Amino acid sequence: MKRGLILFICIFALPAIGQGSEKSKQILIPQIDGQWWQVAGNPMDHKYATERQEPVDFAVWQAADGTWQLWSCIRNTTAGGKDGKTRFFYRWEGKRLTNTNWKPMGIAFDADPSLGETPGGLQAPHVVKVGQTYYMFYGDWVNICHATSKDGKNFTRVIQDNGKTGMFTEGPGTNTRDVMLLPHAGKWFAYYTAYPNRQGMVYVRTTKDFKTWSQSTVAAFGGQAGTNPFSSECPHVVKLGPSDFYLFKTQTYGPYNRSKGGIRKRGAPKTSIYYSKDPTMFGINQDERYFVCTLPVAAPEIIYYKGRHYIAALNQGALDGIRIAKLRWVRK
Repeated sequence: MKRGLILFICIFALPAIGQGSEKSKQILIPQIDGQWWQVAGNPMDHKYATERQEPVDFAVWQAADGTWQLWSCIRNTTAGGKDGKTRFFYRWEGKRLTNTNWKPMGIAFDADPSLGETPGGLQAPHVVKVGQTYYMFYGDWVNICHATSKDGKNFTRVIQDNGKTGMFTEGPGTNTRDVMLLPHAGKWFAYYTAYPNRQGMVYVRTTKDFKTWSQSTVAAFGGQAGTNPFSSECPHVVKLGPSDFYLFKTQTYGPYNRSKGGIRKRGAPKTSIYYSKDPTMFGINQDERYFVCTLPVAAPEIIYYKGRHYIAALNQGALDGIRIAKLRWVRK
C-alpha cells in the first residue's frame, strides 16, 4: 500500500440516515487515513502458549508515566485448565502511540475462580481514567467486572458485597462481554454485548459511580449485521458532538466467522457503524434510520489523542496481532 492512500470501504445509506437535509449535514463518515502500524504480535513467552492461540479483544490507554499500555485477551491457550475457557490478559507497553512493536510485558491478569470468575474466562478489557484513578472493566464470561489502578499498569480487583467481582450480567449462558464506557450528561454509559436465545445484541446501562447501575436496555439489534450470537461484538461508541453518537459493532471477526448454527466460515473482518442522537438507541432492525457504513476491521477501539482520532484493531488476514492507524471523519 502506498503511503497516503485512504482506505474507504463504506456502504452509504444517506437517504435512510438523512430524514431531512439538516440531519444529513451532521452525519460524518469514518475513514482509515493512511497506513496501519503494528503494535502487538502473538506472544509465545508465557506459560499458557499454544500454536493455536490468538490475541483478540483489547484496550489501549496512556499510563500515569506517559507510556502506552495495551492489554489483550489471548484465547485458545491452556489457561483455565482442561475445562476452562482458554483466556487471560497479556500486556504490552509503548513509549509513543505511533511506535511500532511495543514491548511485550507478560501476563497481566488471570481469572480468579475464588472470586466467582470463570476459569480462563477473561474477556475484553476497557480502561477509563477519572481524576487520578484508572478504572478497568472486563468480562469473566458471565459477568462484567471491575478493577482499579493508580499508575495505569497494576490493577486491583474491586470485590462486591457478595465477595465476588461480578457487577452485572444478562444471565447464565448469554456470555455478557465486551464492555466499554462513555461519559455523557453526568453519567457513564456502559455498552456491551450478550446473546440471549443465541441472538447477539448490544446492551447499555448507566452509572454515576461505577457501583450502582441502571437496568439494561437493548441499544442495537439485527439489521444487515444479522442476529447470530456474534453479530454485535465489541461495541464501541464515539461521541463527536453534543448529541452525535456513533456505534461501531463487529459482525465478522477475523479470517473465520461463525455462522448461524455454529459452523465456521471464512470471511473478512467487518464492523458496522450506526449514528444516533440518542446514546441509548442505535436501531432494532432499523438500518434505514441508523446505519451509516461498514469498515473492514474487527474489534476496533477509537483513541483520541492530541486533537485527533486513531483506530486500533486486530490484524487483517490472521488473528496474530494488533495494529493502529489514523482515523478521520468526512462529511458526505
